[in-house]
Amino acid sequence: MNHWRNSKSLLVASVVVALLTSCQKGSTQTDANLTDAERYAFEQNEVVISRVTFDDDATARKIAISFEPIEINYKQGYLLTDLGREDFAKLRDLEPSMGITVGVDTQLTVQQSNILRQIETQGIPALTTQSISGFACYRTVEESYTTAQNIVNNNPNLASWSDVGDSWLKTQNRGGYDLRVLKLTNKNIAGTKPRAFIMSAIHAREYSTAETATRLAEYLVNNYGTNPDITWMLDHQEVHLLLQANPDGRKRAEAGVLWRKNNNTTYCASGSKKGADLNRNSSFEWNTGGSSANQCDDTYRGASAASEPETKTIQNYAASIFPDQRGPNTTDAAPANTSGIFVTLHSYSQLVLWPWGNRSSVAPNGTALQTLGRKFAFFNNYTPQQSIGLYPTSGTSDDYVYGTLGIASYTFELGTSFFQPCSDFTNTILPNNLDALLYAIRVARAPYQLPAGPDALSLAISGGTLSATINDTRFNNSNGTEATQNIAAAEYYVDTPPWASGATANAMTATDGSFNASSEGARATISTAGLSAGRHTIFVRGRDTSNNWGPVSAVFLNVP
Repeated sequence: MNHWRNSKSLLVASVVVALLTSCQKGSTQTDANLTDAERYAFEQNEVVISRVTFDDDATARKIAISFEPIEINYKQGYLLTDLGREDFAKLRDLEPSMGITVGVDTQLTVQQSNILRQIETQGIPALTTQSISGFACYRTVEESYTTAQNIVNNNPNLASWSDVGDSWLKTQNRGGYDLRVLKLTNKNIAGTKPRAFIMSAIHAREYSTAETATRLAEYLVNNYGTNPDITWMLDHQEVHLLLQANPDGRKRAEAGVLWRKNNNTTYCASGSKKGADLNRNSSFEWNTGGSSANQCDDTYRGASAASEPETKTIQNYAASIFPDQRGPNTTDAAPANTSGIFVTLHSYSQLVLWPWGNRSSVAPNGTALQTLGRKFAFFNNYTPQQSIGLYPTSGTSDDYVYGTLGIASYTFELGTSFFQPCSDFTNTILPNNLDALLYAIRVARAPYQLPAGPDALSLAISGGTLSATINDTRFNNSNGTEATQNIAAAEYYVDTPPWASGATANAMTATDGSFNASSEGARATISTAGLSAGRHTIFVRGRDTSNNWGPVSAVFLNVP
């Protein structure tokens, strides 16, 4: 998705309609407002990179509704967007009314054009150790696949690497890639486990997304056995990672092209914007707004619902790991205890989004989706909101997974640009979103219930005393306020978590004598009588006065 960075003040539909109406004025005379240099640029290039300067952020956001930018720089007051001749003329028509200036960024236009021509004539450059020029922190398709295979080789009891489908080019015997899923779980613990499905890079040019998912995988396996929370999560749950959802398109983007779609060359065959937007191609309420019928548009929805092999693969895989838990009507809610969670990683805009994207009405599970969305935003400090708060979309993967299967589904919009600088990624985007994704895995057992309850934090054992902080306040309230409650109870379990057969609850007491605040210290004395020598896992959870139990956290207890 292409969004703008700050969306706290939602732009209502009337603003969109007014802008689009304004855009129609003079649009039939697409050359009328072009300078000779601009006209020449369009003679040489089907699409140009346009640089638009603006005086205030609200103007930039209005422009972004209709002309999806590839970059917005609020501090310096400009945005960049790739436009065809007609859209450029429409945007030029808005200069007097919006106080903007619109021109062609010749250097970037020539750069993009040269890269595209080189790819068309010579193919995509060969893989090198780090073949994304200027972005050494991001792995290529091949490198991320190699990393996944190495994870399996080094952790055979935790990981598997499966071929789940083909890219469009591969279906045409023109090279292309397998779509592969890295599955992480302790294979020695049997049974049906809650599943978290995390997908990245469905839009090719969004560099940071696949690397975030790949580093999450590395973090999980590297900390298994030493970090008690990571250990219980992989023991009792499954993590499914589709690292490269659009590998054909991603290879074009790795060459420096601002490529969004897949590489289906039957679309826009004579133009430079081939392919379908895979995040407008899903079959749930396909073509119900927020997508384009023009094959050369970035949001082209494809010839039919789920027409693209990549889309079919995503949908088939989701249906294979998640049972259908929602009724046939759009007003049917999934059961409150529905298990499983889906997160698709995009860039950019610093947002946490949830269904619906094609209607303003709240989803049947909308209250619970909002609660978890605000919890995610606590970790990454993004703005949490329903997807349509930006602009209408349909055929998206998160609407499909929720709408078809009833699974709690989210989009994280990482960072502030498509080709995010590595310093931003390493210092901010990765650590903040790693925490959010770990929370997604933590609550995968009951994502419509657990986030409403308090978190168990700062677990420690000293001299036989277990201590923890039980906190019900960790929500991002930048877009509305999430209700919080006082703590009512806390308890711990030894080795057997609360959801398992034979689990025994042990009460904890308030450190200050009573549970009467939204954040409380809790403690208990653990008796080791009857416990075998060696390491044991202590699970802790808390309950608030609305009777919401939060997710468990864990700490290791070593018995001599």
